[in-house]
Amino acid sequence: MLTIIVVSDATGETAERVVQSALVQFEGADVRLARFGNVRTTDQVARIVAEAAGRPALVLHTLVSDDLRRHMLSESRRHGVDAMDLMGPLLDRLARHLDLTPREKPGLFRQLGEARQREIEAVEFAFRHDDGQRVDDLPQAEIVLVGASRTMKTPTMLYLAYRGWFTANVPLVPEMPVPERLRDFPAERVFCLLMSPNRLLELRNARARYLDLPGEGYASMAAVRRDLRHAQKTARQHGWRAIDATGRSVEEIAQEIVTLLPPPDGPAS
Repeated sequence: MLTIIVVSDATGETAERVVQSALVQFEGADVRLARFGNVRTTDQVARIVAEAAGRPALVLHTLVSDDLRRHMLSESRRHGVDAMDLMGPLLDRLARHLDLTPREKPGLFRQLGEARQREIEAVEFAFRHDDGQRVDDLPQAEIVLVGASRTMKTPTMLYLAYRGWFTANVPLVPEMPVPERLRDFPAERVFCLLMSPNRLLELRNARARYLDLPGEGYASMAAVRRDLRHAQKTARQHGWRAIDATGRSVEEIAQEIVTLLPPPDGPAS
C-alpha cells in the first residue's frame, strides 16, 4: 500500500482535494492518505519525512516558506523519500512573470476565501435590511445607518457591505416611532446621516421627477427642514453620532464611519 502524505503550512485541505481528484483516475489503487497541516518548523518537516522513510510513501507538500521547502528537499533526499513540491515551482514561475517576490505567508488563500464569503454574506444582509426592513434582525448588524429620506443611507450601506460590514439602514420619519430594536442597539454603532436642506431638496426633487410624485409634499423645503430637524433631534436623544453627507462621496462617508467605530469585538474591516 502506498502512503501519500500531504504536508502544508496551512490546513492542507486544498492540496488534499487535488490529490483526491488525481486518485480518481487510478481505480482500485491501494492508497492511504495522511494530511499534516500547520507545518511551520524544520523539526516538524524532519519528523514527517522520518515517518515516511522505510515504507512505500510519497510526500506532496504546499509549503510557501522557501526555507521549509529547502529543508523538505534535503531531508527527503537524506532519507530516500520521494517528495514533490506542489507550491514552489508555481511561486517561482509567478514571481518571474509578475516581477514580484512572494510574501511566503501561510494561509493567505484560506483567509482570502473567508473574506470573500464574508463580503457576500454582508451584501445579502444589506439588501435584506434596507430601508427599515426586518428590524427584528438588527442585533445581527455591526453598523446601523439612520436619517431622513435621500440622505445617502442605502448607497453608504452597500459600500460598507461590499467591504464586509454587516450594515442595515432605518429611515427616521416624524410620524413613525423609533423601532424598539433600534433603541436597544449600541448607540456607538448607529450613525445618523444629515445633509444641508438645499442639497437634500435637490435630491428629493430628482426623485420626485423620476417617480412622478407631487412636489409640494415630499420634495418641498418645508418637508425637508421638518425631516432633518426630526433626525437631528432623534439622534441627540439616543446618543447617535451625526455624519454630514453634504457634497461627500459614499467612500468618504463610509471611511468616517469606520474610523469612528469602537474597537472591534468581532467585525473585521
